[in-house]
Amino acid sequence: MSFLKRLFGGGGAPEKADEPAGKEIEHNGFRVRATPFKEGGQFQTCGVVSKEIDGVVKEHRFIRADRFAALDDAIEVSLRKGKQLVDEQGERIFS
Repeated sequence: MSFLKRLFGGGGAPEKADEPAGKEIEHNGFRVRATPFKEGGQFQTCGVVSKEIDGVVKEHRFIRADRFAALDDAIEVSLRKGKQLVDEQGERIFS
């Protein structure tokens, strides 16, 4: 039965890659990396915000519901969302 689910789009885990799908930028001392993944034939907004604090690299991963047909669009929105998180929360994002 699981074969039929996969064949018709049901079940299975989202296709995530360990490597960043797009680019990485620096914003106000933070690193914002776009990591959109393919889900249901589209690319879902996803990324990582990181910063080194007292010699330790802290990371905050985020996923948003936005999906795009083009990978470049998903990367652009992922970077924008990451910058928005930094602007709104700063280092509190790691609490």
